[in-house]
Amino acid sequence: MKTNHNLTQLWKAGRCHAARLAYRLGLSDKYCFPPYFLWGTGTSAYQVEGAHDQDGKGESIWDRFCRSPGNIKNGDTGNIACDQYHRFAQDMELCRRLNLGAYRFSIAWPRVQPLGRGALNEKGMSYYDRLIDELLALGIEPVITLYHWDLPQALQDDLGGFAHRDTVQHFADYTEAMVHRYSDRVKFWTTLNEPWCSSFLGHQTGYHAPGIKDPLIAAQVAHNLLLCHGAGTIAARAAARQKLDLGIVLNLTISEALNPADAHLADKAFARDCGFYLEPLLRGKYSQAALAGIKDFKEQDLRLINQPMDYLGINYYARSLVSSTGKTHPVPGAEYTQMGWEVHPQALRRLLNRIRKDYPEVPPLYVTENGAAYEDLVTQAGRINDTKRLEYLRRHIEQVALAIEDGVDVRGYFAWSLLDNFEWAEGYDRRFGIVHVDFATQERRIKDSGLWYAETARSNKIVLPRNL
Repeated sequence: MKTNHNLTQLWKAGRCHAARLAYRLGLSDKYCFPPYFLWGTGTSAYQVEGAHDQDGKGESIWDRFCRSPGNIKNGDTGNIACDQYHRFAQDMELCRRLNLGAYRFSIAWPRVQPLGRGALNEKGMSYYDRLIDELLALGIEPVITLYHWDLPQALQDDLGGFAHRDTVQHFADYTEAMVHRYSDRVKFWTTLNEPWCSSFLGHQTGYHAPGIKDPLIAAQVAHNLLLCHGAGTIAARAAARQKLDLGIVLNLTISEALNPADAHLADKAFARDCGFYLEPLLRGKYSQAALAGIKDFKEQDLRLINQPMDYLGINYYARSLVSSTGKTHPVPGAEYTQMGWEVHPQALRRLLNRIRKDYPEVPPLYVTENGAAYEDLVTQAGRINDTKRLEYLRRHIEQVALAIEDGVDVRGYFAWSLLDNFEWAEGYDRRFGIVHVDFATQERRIKDSGLWYAETARSNKIVLPRNL
């Protein structure tokens, strides 16, 4: 990615604070980012691809979940979604227009291996060949997520999905096949996206597929998914056709006390929620509280989970508030997104610093998702003036810059998401995209937030919105 020469000199000279002051005073657009910083955006297969039963694709747990009445708002499904399966070239051209250095996408496991084991589906494999080649032709780095929630339904029916340890080996086999096929062209790989959601939203609250409501199963799924990460990491390195950048993506949040007297509760919440994943991944251990919930556990499991990683991806949307009274919402004077999530950008900087402080062994970090859902209105001229989303992105990217100044090794930022898409249990009611999608016509329009993000990515600095 091209980097502004003057900004590079500022970075090398260590004059970031001067640049930040000029930016704050409205005198300059500049805000320090390293010359190697990677700007991107992303999607996931079920949310955008559509073509749910075409070219040999198997059924996923989300295909089944969406067909059950009451699970998804308005009865929506991902059957068509953004139709990216047929329109990927158009969408990758949008990535080029947005000046992106990388595009993060997931492989739909049932598209390439319909039963989750056994024979591969060549038509599905060829689709990702074409997508990868299109990205590379445009000078955009492909970043592949191996699992973003769409387990083949056959594994759920036959084994109980991730609740059964045999699924770990099936995931490793799937990983080996994907890496062998695509790693000649793809360097960046993610094993799992947000295993907390797959475990607890999918198996404790039932809010996500497969819709199970059992805390004991959820805890076992959480452990087995970490085993999948470890086994998948080993399989990926063995099958790699070049040196990979390999990691996992976690949805992490900083827990903070609504009242200073409750600070100890915030520390406990952070250790419980973030520590459940960071301790075994980075240190090869669980807390006693975490172990107590895992029924099927073997001592060698932690050695498998604790594989060296090249990076850790962090998905951040909002902080978590705790209070001894249990009442934290709403915070007086706070802004909330359409999802009901508090907008508090400063917490992202605090999260990045907390991870570096508590886990000095952590690998380089990427903010792999960050974005906001707001209602969009299309003007008669076809413009989407989504000021709130633009400001959400700008203010959070500022905090990433400040964390880098603090000494945190953050290597990139991915806005969520490229397109308005199927937002899981919320259906199509919530729009996160920096590109607007008319789901009736599949027409795409870059929103004002997207235009701003494109200029920020192009110049490797935060630009003031007044310059657009």
